[in-house]
Formats: sequence, C-alpha cells, structure tokens
Amino acid sequence: MITDQDYRPPVSVIIINYNAGDLLIECVAAALKQTRQIIVVDNASSDSSLQTLETQFGGTDALTIIRSDHNIGFAAGCNRGIAASTQPYLLFLNPDCILSSGALLHMVAAMESSPRIGMAGGYLANPDGTEQGGGRRAIPTPWRAFVRAFGLYRLEKLWPRLFFDFHLHRQPLPPKPIEVEAVSGALMLVRREAINDVGTWDEGYFLHCEDLDWCIRFRQRGWKIIFVPDAPATHFKGVCSHTRPFFVAWHKHRGMLRFYRKFFRRQYPGVMMGIITVAVWLRFCVAVLGHILRSGYRILKPKHE
Repeated sequence: MITDQDYRPPVSVIIINYNAGDLLIECVAAALKQTRQIIVVDNASSDSSLQTLETQFGGTDALTIIRSDHNIGFAAGCNRGIAASTQPYLLFLNPDCILSSGALLHMVAAMESSPRIGMAGGYLANPDGTEQGGGRRAIPTPWRAFVRAFGLYRLEKLWPRLFFDFHLHRQPLPPKPIEVEAVSGALMLVRREAINDVGTWDEGYFLHCEDLDWCIRFRQRGWKIIFVPDAPATHFKGVCSHTRPFFVAWHKHRGMLRFYRKFFRRQYPGVMMGIITVAVWLRFCVAVLGHILRSGYRILKPKHE
C-alpha cells in the first residue's frame, strides 16, 4: 500500500464552479496537495470566486481554468472537464467540498484493488463531522421514493425488502470499502477506462439526478461502484444554490422526471408514471411554498428575537 505522503496519485480533479465564494479557494487548496491536475470549469459566476482563484493560484501549473460564457449546467460542465483532463482517474468534486488529508489516496488505493471498480465515493461529512446523506446510497426507484416520502421506511425492520430505505448513511459505517448502488457527484472518483466504455455525463440533465443516471449506466455495463469510508471530505451543502432556490428547485424536479422516465417507464405502467409525474410536481410546489413561507418569516421576524 502507498504510504509516501508526498505522492500525488494520477488524478484529474474536476470542479464545476458557480458562485462558490471563498469555499472554492479552500476546495482547490486542499485538492492541490493531493493531485496532479485540477480543472475548474466556471459556469459564468457573478461573484468574485474565479477572480480570487486566479489571484491565489493563477501561476500554478497544475491548475486549468475553463470559462463558460453562460451557465451550461453541471453535467455539461463535467464533460468539458473530462475533455481537458489528462490522468487515468478523474475526481468530480463540488466546490463546497473540502478534501481531508489523504482522502484521495485512499480512494485510488481502493479502486486499484480491482480492475472492475469503475467508480468510488468517499465519506461526505457535514461541518459537524456527522455523515451526510448521498455519499453511499441505493438507487431511489419510484417505489423507494414513495416509501421514503410517506415514512414507510420505518417499517424496514419488519419487511426490509419491501420498505427499504435508500439512505444508507443511516446504517453503521462499514470498516472497509463496500460495493453500493450509487454515490454522490459531489465526491466521485471515476476510472477513465470506465468512462470510455460507459460514455460521459448525460447533458439532458441541467442539475440533479445526473450522478444517479451515471451510476445506473456504470452498473449496466458491469462496472462496480464502491464507498470508501476512510476518505472523508467536508461538504458545505447548498452554498452554490442558496441564491437561486426556485431555479434550483425547478431543475432538480425536472431532473427527477428525466431520471424516472429514462430508467423506469418500462417497469411501471403508464398510469403509475402519470402519478409519479404529478407527485414530482406536487413536491416542487411544496418546496417552493416552503421557501416562500420561510423567507416571509425571516422578513417579518422581530429583530429583537
């Protein structure tokens, strides 16, 4: 096993930036200590994050900055990063995600344990250190999403196969890497050979579910996906999306529908898919209404409270 702390594994880190602020600088600084190449694809940010990045690391040979003249979305940004990458492994890393020391080395070592491992995710941590959802998960099929939405996952102990909870972070942390159905695009290490076999990200998604799409496609082609518990990264979730909540919610729910129709319409009858469509848009309406109510409360809340 590799132990040299100065060794940088052959990884191209691809970061899609959109108004990540100072966290982009922290993200790049942490990744530079662990990799050979970093590619930042900027989706026409309006904040000072890209300018600050250039000031801090503009002369760094390992850093490449790609500027988009408009927001092309996460999947398309990842594909631009793939085209510019040079290493046999590619790490897709959110700009609000800070790699812990040695995390990338552990992920690469786990992947090199088998040539059929095409993708790996690490331990996504909240700022308080607790495990965040998404780092290890099962595919949220329409039935599993229904079980989750209506709280039926509480019956999992009685009927585990029927009321399975796809949020695996609620289970005990495994002592070593394990195979899972899906990991998060916020921290996703991929073998280039697998990308050449499976294909790149589906640019029909603008935001949300594109990582689940890729996970299904990898497994369809026989590539294994693993979760590496000793590869932590702190994820300040939502930093890049908090300024445009309705825009983000719209594209998230559009992504859900694309995902369900692409992979499950043959498994579910037309009437069921119609119900799923209505349920997704009802969820969108509830999310928007909830944000409006929270915003109104903050505006009306007395300052002395």
